[in-house]
Amino acid sequence: MTDSVMLERIAARRAELELLEEQLVKQLDEVRVERDELVVAERVVQRISEQGLVEYLSLAPAPEEAQVGGRSVLLIPVRADAAGPDALPPDYRRILAIVREAAGPVKVKEVGSVLGLPVEQRGKLEPLRGKMNKLADRGWLRKLADGRFAIAF
Repeated sequence: MTDSVMLERIAARRAELELLEEQLVKQLDEVRVERDELVVAERVVQRISEQGLVEYLSLAPAPEEAQVGGRSVLLIPVRADAAGPDALPPDYRRILAIVREAAGPVKVKEVGSVLGLPVEQRGKLEPLRGKMNKLADRGWLRKLADGRFAIAF
């Protein structure tokens, strides 16, 4: 192999590495921005928790997505994408725990009763039903043909 061929290969490889370095620097910047946003989010959650607003907020319907680092992320992740139930918001973890502790499949009314909801009032269980359906849609629960829910794993 001649010197000129070797020098061409070296130059080509150097160009590839410089391009890769640029991509990695950009990716690292994006990761740092997202990490900083998560630090701020943790502070907000801690302040809300300290103020006792967590229960109040859990009664409100949760939005499907949030913006993190300029990207949409699911607040209720697909089970296959999540590390475990800790990835869920607290009210969803409570629902999951109630279904898990049940002897078998449960009705929304039974879960509502454990949560202390007014199960006899028409329409009061619909937000809970929506949350349980969302958990089923994302693979955390199984929705049976009769409308009851069972743990998916």
